[in-house]
Amino acid sequence: MPGTLYLIPNTLGSTDAVPGALDHVIPRHVQALTARLDYFVAENAKTARAFLKLVAIDHPLARPLQEIEMAELNVNTAPGALAGLIAPLLAGRDAGLISEAGVPAVADPGADLVRLAHQHGITVKPLVGPSSLLLAVMASGLNGQSFAFNGYLPTDAAARAKRIKELELRSSREHQTQLLIETPYRNGAMLEALVATCLPATLICVATDLSVPGEAIRTLSAAKWKGLLAAGQMPDFHKKPTVFLLLA
Repeated sequence: MPGTLYLIPNTLGSTDAVPGALDHVIPRHVQALTARLDYFVAENAKTARAFLKLVAIDHPLARPLQEIEMAELNVNTAPGALAGLIAPLLAGRDAGLISEAGVPAVADPGADLVRLAHQHGITVKPLVGPSSLLLAVMASGLNGQSFAFNGYLPTDAAARAKRIKELELRSSREHQTQLLIETPYRNGAMLEALVATCLPATLICVATDLSVPGEAIRTLSAAKWKGLLAAGQMPDFHKKPTVFLLLA
């Protein structure tokens, strides 16, 4: 009988290695279940092992960390490698899928493994944990009844501006919140592009370091953001994970 594929939530940022370190974002029963697994598929093995070290503070691992089997699944994984990743599950072992940050399979290559698990009749069990996208929608004050995640926008300035106008138009037509992300060191350029491209009344939310110390969430019109940027008041979000949202 096949094993179960558990979708293990990770933290959204660094956490001090102290007792109860994960309790504010990861339920204890999820931590306990994670500790009993000895096979993981992770977007980044180093990050996943750091997460397991935090889990082990309060929940002894099934095996010493160096003996736990860890396979990687990320943007560089060839499609043909998925069969090998899922083979232990078909042999009856339970496995945990861990994203580099947040919940697996949402804006994450782990979705490919989940789809393959369904094709093989493997039980998929999602577990509760932080999602930066949902936390951002919750805290933005924008439309939570209809929203869309658009990933990364083009890096070319002209192509990026064109895409922003397309998203703003869609938002206006459908009253739909549009979510996007950027490589953290380009957060400033993204906010400047949004402010320069969007209509003055369009609402823009900047949500940074969600669920970790230093969390900052602010929603203002494009016109008000423009005034702040002109006064040199850029948000403190350089090289920090940030979700951008807009509602026209």
